Amino acid sequence: MIDIKQIQAALPHRYPFLLVDRVLDVSDDRIVALKNVTINEPFFEGYFPGYPVMPGVLIMEALAQTAGVLELSKEGNQGKLVFYAGMDKVKFKKQVVPGDQLVMTATFVKRRGSIAVVEAKAEVDGQLAASGILTFAIGS
Repeated sequence: MIDIKQIQAALPHRYPFLLVDRVLDVSDDRIVALKNVTINEPFFEGYFPGYPVMPGVLIMEALAQTAGVLELSKEGNQGKLVFYAGMDKVKFKKQVVPGDQLVMTATFVKRRGSIAVVEAKAEVDGQLAASGILTFAIGS
């Protein structure tokens, strides 16, 4: 398990844009992490008043950060930057609302030099909320 201090050591993101709360499981090419979605999230103030829903682009950002923790916590990658280069086959299946807990899984499927491709999904209560294929460029 990776706690919030280790997540902050791996990622440059900070409140309000750090979207990974805890890592439950990690291996060489796969990571499972959590995002606890609360009504106190700053984006709920304007998206949508009276009907708060987590924006899909932020769900995808949380998945990208999850993959970033996996890559940047590896020996030799500390201090490097991971640049989000693209999204493909993104699907949103379930709205994410305050009180939900996103269980995010990212699995690296291909690496070529400094480019990596990840299959990612976010689930709430065992139901798929979002999925997609993310492409990253790993910098120095």
